[in-house]
Amino acid sequence: MNNELSATFGNIDIYIFDQLLKGRFDNCKDIVDVGCGHGRNIHYFLKNGFNVFGIDRDAGAIAAVQAMAKELAPNTPAEHFVVSTAEQIPFADARFDLAICSAVLHFATSKEHFEAMLHDIWRVLKPGGFFFARLASDIGIERLVKSIGDGRYLLPDGSVRYLVNHESLVLYTQQLGGELYEPIKTTNVDNIRAMTTWCVRKK
Repeated sequence: MNNELSATFGNIDIYIFDQLLKGRFDNCKDIVDVGCGHGRNIHYFLKNGFNVFGIDRDAGAIAAVQAMAKELAPNTPAEHFVVSTAEQIPFADARFDLAICSAVLHFATSKEHFEAMLHDIWRVLKPGGFFFARLASDIGIERLVKSIGDGRYLLPDGSVRYLVNHESLVLYTQQLGGELYEPIKTTNVDNIRAMTTWCVRKK
């Protein structure tokens, strides 16, 4: 059974898998993965006839995704996957029904950088489209992180991340003109880091 699941879904983020089980993205024809890495979160979409795009700053990752797409969805053009950054997405406004951004936004180097990434992802999303993000936060570990300035924090595991909190995510949702399609959910990893799922629909 595990082999069957792996063949269908790849190594997909369990929180995206949850949305698929709920049928949330069934009508999302055009999809972009911002910071796609080696394609763990687009395996299912490629295999099931979605029109998939992806960007990553790592040329090796893009080459790997292009190879995966050639195998799973041979009609997908290689140019759907390009080397780029989240603040300079090379696709048109209102292009996508779903934008996935998993474990990318917390690498922002400042509040300005975070907001530049966030707004460019929002730009390419269609009205009514879904934005799915997983990112580091201080939720539940507020007293265990140390600010080093401009939204960046030293975490107990020794890493440095740009951190959001519940209030900032609610505020960004409002400022973007979006609405939560799932409650904000956070996983606390042994009090050394916290990862939050932020799911917003564009009004």
